[in-house]
Amino acid sequence: MAKESTTTRAQESTNAIERLYITMRHLFNRGFYKPNGVSGEAIKNALLLLRPEIYGSIAEEKAELKGLIYVLERLPEGIEQCRFINLTSDEGYSDSHFKPIVPPKRRRNCYRIDDEQMNIEITRGRSDIYDILTHLTFLFIESEKICKRVLVEDTKKTIRDWEKLEGAVNKKELNQAEREVALIHTANILGRSFVEILAVHEQFATADNPERFLKIIYWLGKLTIEEEVNGDKRTIAFSSLLRERLGHHIHGEKWANTIKESLAKYNLLKRPIHIISANMHSVMNSLYAGKALTNEFPNGGSLEIFEALSSSKNKMLQEKVLKTAQKNGMISIDDKSGTNIDVQIFDLAKLGNDACCYQLNGEILDEEKPVIFVMDYAFGEQAFETIDELLKPHKVNKETVFLNIASISIMGKAGILEGGKGDIMIPSAHVFEGTADNYPFKNELCAKDFEGYGLNVFEGAMITVLGTSLQNKDILKFFHKSTWNVIGLEMEGVHYQKAIQSASKIRKSIREDVTVRYAYYASDNPLETGSTLASGGLGTTGVKPTYLITDKILTQIFNS
Repeated sequence: MAKESTTTRAQESTNAIERLYITMRHLFNRGFYKPNGVSGEAIKNALLLLRPEIYGSIAEEKAELKGLIYVLERLPEGIEQCRFINLTSDEGYSDSHFKPIVPPKRRRNCYRIDDEQMNIEITRGRSDIYDILTHLTFLFIESEKICKRVLVEDTKKTIRDWEKLEGAVNKKELNQAEREVALIHTANILGRSFVEILAVHEQFATADNPERFLKIIYWLGKLTIEEEVNGDKRTIAFSSLLRERLGHHIHGEKWANTIKESLAKYNLLKRPIHIISANMHSVMNSLYAGKALTNEFPNGGSLEIFEALSSSKNKMLQEKVLKTAQKNGMISIDDKSGTNIDVQIFDLAKLGNDACCYQLNGEILDEEKPVIFVMDYAFGEQAFETIDELLKPHKVNKETVFLNIASISIMGKAGILEGGKGDIMIPSAHVFEGTADNYPFKNELCAKDFEGYGLNVFEGAMITVLGTSLQNKDILKFFHKSTWNVIGLEMEGVHYQKAIQSASKIRKSIREDVTVRYAYYASDNPLETGSTLASGGLGTTGVKPTYLITDKILTQIFNS
């Protein structure tokens, strides 16, 4: 008798991710869906089967609090109150009276159109849509948990805890006793302890909105209850302009053209250009801070300087470094294309005497000195759109000018599968989750470059995931323990490498032997409970690896 085949948890999770993305693409093409409709239920069921680490206890009856904090930091304030959520292209809302609402942890413009509608601008490609839809699905699942606990099915009436919460939310101001009573009722509704609820309430509280957490829970439950009792359906819609524009590199092309025009304006187009994808401070600080702040740190090591600069309290130090940079070859280009990717250009021919902490190797004529081009982090598929457009030749007065790209360096945060926060990963290949695509490459950086600095360094393949919110322990364990030997996961590597390889090996718009550098520092370990992205930021732990990677990239550029 044939042996019955069994599906492993990793295979089930892989299937769930595939269903999620197929369903999301279908809904996008269709133009709308209802969270409680057939399609909405399909997304919720797939997410519950997947049980992403970042969403913690999403599949349990009790509410998931850390996941709620993580999601609401990435969605616009007030979205829990909106029955209608529209995903749109850049359709001119910035020219209206509406004020953009920008989530703390995602660079996207959102507009509250009225009491019931929130519009979210999508300018960073499909990854942005996947990110929003998975976060919204999490909210819908959590709101249904609330509804099930407070709505008495036969009578369609609500329990006493809900009525007390509603009374507290409708009050203009709560004293401490009233607040604690409301939190006790909320704890009963969410299936959590009073201590847990109190801690989360404090995290959400702001000076303008001290009871924000209570209001969030109330509105999450209220809309689901009204849908259940009155049939007031919630709807997610995609504007026709968004569906028409998506995938056509509209924002990436504008962004790249602005940069090339700036390079042409300053006569930098034909100079050796070193592209670095990083944050907007580490390269500038590494180049100038040591020299600019000699009075403030006469005996201080570079790490002490960088830790001081990373604090929001030290605005004066940051301004001093910025002014030094601007006087010594730095050109800033603030984004107006919609990509939300700002740029810094460093002309190394403009470095004043003793202004820079690095020295070029040998005597080089000014017209041959390199240019360092720093772009802020891209988001998922947006990495392909931006780099693909940037590496195309530029037309100047009917002349086609090919950019002299000497190197492309990618530094970023990533999830690690062995080790902890702050450790360093050096990839030798990028593997694209859910596809057969893999991109091996020669990395100019290696693990030996980072030995002796007190940080763990791992070298091997890395997986490019479709979205950080879909991290799943079983899939990640499979990639880590199997012959894939994956050391970490991130969202952009495959997309960068696809653009680089198509430009260098197929289109021949840049040199075929372009130098490539990739290095990541660990922001989380999704295989360790309590160490996921939902557990909080890196704090100063990220300063050392950030600047160490930046130093290694700059040292190689200056010595090339």
